[in-house]
Amino acid sequence: MFGKLLAGLLLTGAIALVVSACDVDKLSRLRPGSSSADEVRQVMGKPNLEWREEDGTRIWEYPRTPEGMVNYMLVIGPDQVLREVRQVLTEENFNRVRPGMRMDDVRYLLGQPAHQVRFPLNQETVWDWKTKVEPGMEWYFNVHFSDRGVVTRTSTNFVPKG
Repeated sequence: MFGKLLAGLLLTGAIALVVSACDVDKLSRLRPGSSSADEVRQVMGKPNLEWREEDGTRIWEYPRTPEGMVNYMLVIGPDQVLREVRQVLTEENFNRVRPGMRMDDVRYLLGQPAHQVRFPLNQETVWDWKTKVEPGMEWYFNVHFSDRGVVTRTSTNFVPKG
């Protein structure tokens, strides 16, 4: 039993480490202020989602959920040059989620959630993002949406693993 638990933890950790190492390697090849949008696409691949600003700026989403604890937003200026690389799953951004925000606003702030679950009896949908992994458990930040698609509250929880 202990052997299976240890093997599972090691495998999960190894996968997270490989994904993180790949991202670090890829991101180290990009230079805000000089890398072109084409270079970003060659290195990172096609973005999962593209956000467009009024001034022509595009924000490309590269989620690493559900297994990872990071979501990247790469900001491409109207001049087709990489402006910024953001890891958006931060305590600061979690604290910015407020009741009344729309689903799109939360997605723009935090990127793709790890899970989306509908609870019909509560008349709500909950999105979550993995925030921390400790031996035997994973922690999640949750955003609760009403049926109208607006934030009603946030919460945290952990899921035992093993």
